[in-house]
Amino acid sequence: MKIKVAPSILSADFSCLDREIRRVERAGADLIHVDVMDGHFVPNITIGPAVVRHLRKVTRLPLDVHLMIENADKYAKEFVKAGSDMITVHIEALSVAKIKALSRRLRAKGIKLGISLNPATPLAKIKKVLDSVDFVLVMSVNPGFGGQAFIPAAIPKIRQLRKIFGKDISVDGGINDVTARSVIQAGANILAAGSYIFSAKNSKKAIERIRNAAD
Repeated sequence: MKIKVAPSILSADFSCLDREIRRVERAGADLIHVDVMDGHFVPNITIGPAVVRHLRKVTRLPLDVHLMIENADKYAKEFVKAGSDMITVHIEALSVAKIKALSRRLRAKGIKLGISLNPATPLAKIKKVLDSVDFVLVMSVNPGFGGQAFIPAAIPKIRQLRKIFGKDISVDGGINDVTARSVIQAGANILAAGSYIFSAKNSKKAIERIRNAAD
């Protein structure tokens, strides 16, 4: 599967977010990863639909909006209206029934739904919703803050998931040129990376190193 790189704006300079987005778009990003946190599901607060609405104005890249929030099914509609192309919710925050209902609503609008699971959550937890989602996001750090070290236990989880899931597998947390190689070899094909890309002197080379890490 084609390897895609998704710069995570959690590590961008928010004082000039429009320029940061355009910079990684020119550098070859495939999509933009947007972390939404509510201070309840995770111990941090970030952004809401208003910021996504403005992001939509400055890029044509798909916006993957990662809802690390409680009651994500209730707020998904506002993020879709703001311009999200992909919505990711957490299995730890929503019931199977709510995820399936959300899937039906989003697919009717042509929006992709992803399911994410935290490092401590077993793969078995998401098996009942795999037929209702378009991709799976495996967290390789505990969600809440950028710049964390990669958790190696994500590798066998990705490998096991690839055996039973034929669609996109994304991984988020601690991604650089070294960890990218491991997750790609395990079966992931969408890699979200924040500080490695936005802190790089040359974002284009950073993205290329991630994308070609397994070569």
